[in-house]
Amino acid sequence: MPTLNWIGKEAVVKHHKEVPFRLLEPVPELSCEKVGAGSTANCAAASGNLIVQGDNLHALKALLPRYAGQVKCIYIDPPYNTGNEGWVYNDNVNSPEIRKWLGEVVGKEGETLDRHDRWLSMMYPRLVLLRQFLREDGAIFVSIDDNEVATLRLLMDEIFGAKNFVASAIWNMMDSPKNSARHLSEDHEYVVLYAANKDKWRPNPLPRSEAMIARYKNPDNDPRGPWLLSDLAARNFYAQGRYAITTPSGKVIDGPPSGSYWRVSEEKFWELDRDNRIWWGKTGSNRPGIKRFLTDVKDGVVPRTLWPWQEVGSTRHSKQEISQILNLGASSDLFVTPKPTALIQRILQIATDADSLVLDSFAGSGTTGHAVLKQNAEDGGHRKSILVEMDEGIASSLTAERVKRIANGYTNAKGQTVEGLGGGFQFCRLSAEPLFDADGQIRSDVKFAQLAEFVWFAETGTGFTGTADSPLLGIHDGRAIYLLYNGILKDKSVGGGNVLTGPVFDVLPKFAGPKVIYAAANRMGARAAREGITFKQTPYALEE
Repeated sequence: MPTLNWIGKEAVVKHHKEVPFRLLEPVPELSCEKVGAGSTANCAAASGNLIVQGDNLHALKALLPRYAGQVKCIYIDPPYNTGNEGWVYNDNVNSPEIRKWLGEVVGKEGETLDRHDRWLSMMYPRLVLLRQFLREDGAIFVSIDDNEVATLRLLMDEIFGAKNFVASAIWNMMDSPKNSARHLSEDHEYVVLYAANKDKWRPNPLPRSEAMIARYKNPDNDPRGPWLLSDLAARNFYAQGRYAITTPSGKVIDGPPSGSYWRVSEEKFWELDRDNRIWWGKTGSNRPGIKRFLTDVKDGVVPRTLWPWQEVGSTRHSKQEISQILNLGASSDLFVTPKPTALIQRILQIATDADSLVLDSFAGSGTTGHAVLKQNAEDGGHRKSILVEMDEGIASSLTAERVKRIANGYTNAKGQTVEGLGGGFQFCRLSAEPLFDADGQIRSDVKFAQLAEFVWFAETGTGFTGTADSPLLGIHDGRAIYLLYNGILKDKSVGGGNVLTGPVFDVLPKFAGPKVIYAAANRMGARAAREGITFKQTPYALEE
């Protein structure tokens, strides 16, 4: 299988492991939740939606302990690396090659080799972390254009597995040609789709449009309702698919058209005719077709890989949309490359269920958060979104502001009142200091519930969904996982309950099977083995 190599690859392959764990710190004044007329509150418990401001590499690492293995759908719209962008991702990888390529604004002077190396070095650790968020039946969708689509495919083949590639959808993003194009008008982008496990991922059918439903007619007043005529002939070989048919008018049809076969056997054909499921035309002499009733077809249609702008919006529509929501002037360049909400809704319709968790780590203008609220409003779902935006100004004044207006309602640029869709979000920033201080010790201000998430993730590789109100965090794969930390036992024992001793063990919630206990020290001696305890010392076991 082809492999992708670039300058600096060796330095970034395991870089995600070197990124320190950080805490998420809520910012109540930027959070949004309707709790009553004219009032807002921190909404972590109510809505479940998050907007995180910070470099997405560090943000993803901070989110893993809570959300690993729980995300149904990831959508990202990373920099396209066109050479005209001003993106900066300084990942501080300790390598001379990476120090040379990373942390610099992408060159604007045409095509340069180092620009592609930088892009790949930026994308690799982020995609590795994103892979860990997906459920086994989850999928990731990546917007990209021709600048990096080839290298993106190879990169994702390596991280997600070539066998898990599903498709590349083509988004017809332009509703009119670019007359200023030097060569050809570039009218499309790609949405590259990989599943976490292709054998377990299945797309949802898309809703039928009104135009599709309107194609169903009932010219013979069949009591079963409207139907659509389906060709009886097909090109796939069928051993029983060649026979003559005599129409009601007496006309003999010798067989299917050259190079094709009837879809059903002769016996099945006449069975369908007796059930009035064959249409011969108004005169009874046409080549027969099969009546497909609207009531018999699936609730939706199979998703296709060509997405016309008429169905999912264009770049012009997306700019108008965000301008109307935020009352931006026509010449505003606050955010010039948003995606249409309908495009992200198409992805949600294909890849999410009513209660799915959706992640976007290049959130930009907040289209994904908007699309989640809109899709929930349309189908009664309870999807949750996690958005990550690096730029502090964009995160607060654009990402959060847009989602807030969509949730609460707003007055658009035309002065019209637009009703809110409901919902909200908690706005967070990354802690300035990592979970561990310069001496490798757990920061003194870290709470039990916060450390519990990291312990659970370190032990299970999955996100923590418990309540963190007991030393027993939960049971995983037949073993109980405990944490002694920060006075969880109300200072009844040695070290405020942070040290494992016989008396401490005796007051812990009971579990008959194997136990893993994280604590500052173990003073149980040989008894620990007899009790089926595997001891792991904090903080060192968490730093591995």
